[in-house]
Amino acid sequence: MKKINKVKIKINGKKFTIKPKMTLKDLVNKYKIPEKKVAIELNEKIVNKHNLRKIKIKNFDKIEIVHFIGGG
Repeated sequence: MKKINKVKIKINGKKFTIKPKMTLKDLVNKYKIPEKKVAIELNEKIVNKHNLRKIKIKNFDKIEIVHFIGGG
């Protein structure tokens, strides 16, 4: 069985390569994404932020991160 050294993903349409077994929480920390000010979608489904530590990123996952902007 071939061991995967890198995982290919897309974040907001851009291609990235990350380490295997990385969770969404790891990704948020790595890219210094402010958790409270974003919504995260994994493969077209909105992710509950309480589950970020449990969700492992897989090869070819598509992640969308939307930042909230205040205004008036």
